[in-house]
Amino acid sequence: MDKFELQKLRDLPIEGVAERLGLQVKMHKALCPFHADNHPSLSFSVRRNTFRCFVCGASGGTIDLVMKHLNKDFKEACRWLADEHNVILDEWKPQLSTVNSQLSTFNAARYERFFEHPYLSPEARKFLFDERRIDPRVVRWCRLTSWKDKKGVNWLQIPYYDRKGKLVGIQNRNLRGKEQGARSKEGAAPRFRFPSGSQCGIYNLPVLNLLHEGENLYITEGSSDCWAMLSAGHKAIAIPSATLLKPKDVELLSTLHAQRSTHFHMFPDNDEPGERLFLQLQKVLPNLEHHQLPQGCKDFSEYYLSTQRKIPQPSL
Repeated sequence: MDKFELQKLRDLPIEGVAERLGLQVKMHKALCPFHADNHPSLSFSVRRNTFRCFVCGASGGTIDLVMKHLNKDFKEACRWLADEHNVILDEWKPQLSTVNSQLSTFNAARYERFFEHPYLSPEARKFLFDERRIDPRVVRWCRLTSWKDKKGVNWLQIPYYDRKGKLVGIQNRNLRGKEQGARSKEGAAPRFRFPSGSQCGIYNLPVLNLLHEGENLYITEGSSDCWAMLSAGHKAIAIPSATLLKPKDVELLSTLHAQRSTHFHMFPDNDEPGERLFLQLQKVLPNLEHHQLPQGCKDFSEYYLSTQRKIPQPSL
């Protein structure tokens, strides 16, 4: 893990990390989980992106908070943060020299054949159709497939294509869950894995070629929400997270707004990072429309599930 990757984890919003850990943050304060606290004494500095308890003295940044709250070592805390915020870490890629790591590129030819004839294992079908109720047409459009590694862990393989349909990256999702992953010397398998050089930026870019002048486009957080939005009948893209929106992504979205009069819509996740992402996007997309999720739904996937009835698994 290099300094750049560590900085991405340290730059994650401290209050958002605290909320994902189960702390209730109000007015930049929360009950301190490190001592018997009856009045909120854990304070957050948004400007410095740090926490500090003025009673027990606990302090630090995002990684420190995870280490102390979940009783994890440094590497485990980094993996947890990466899993929760979809940050790509090189530690799950082949070990290369520092020079070669910086020059590594994604070998699309090695993986393209897996998506020519996608295969869904029983575990993948259960996840997509029983648990997520994703429309089979969306699964085919996104070319989702699955595979099992030597340790018996089932992975959903999610391809990322550029606007021209070129494979530029792959996100592998652990279907056994981040708490039930296969054990190794390094511990449990991560929630996500990425082949070396993967460029997992905006997801589902090919859908932009189907947009008509002035049509609606929904922006979601993560591929799961994107599948749900597509299954609901909307054209949609997804971005990795509020902290990983790249300048070239902003430029692309701005161009759609300026040249195609695209109307942008978003159901932000019901948490601080989701709202922060909306405000960040609204600066470059003035016509971005905010849609409020119902009470109790943390993201659009949950909202979509609440509107669906269980249907038999299709034959793909």
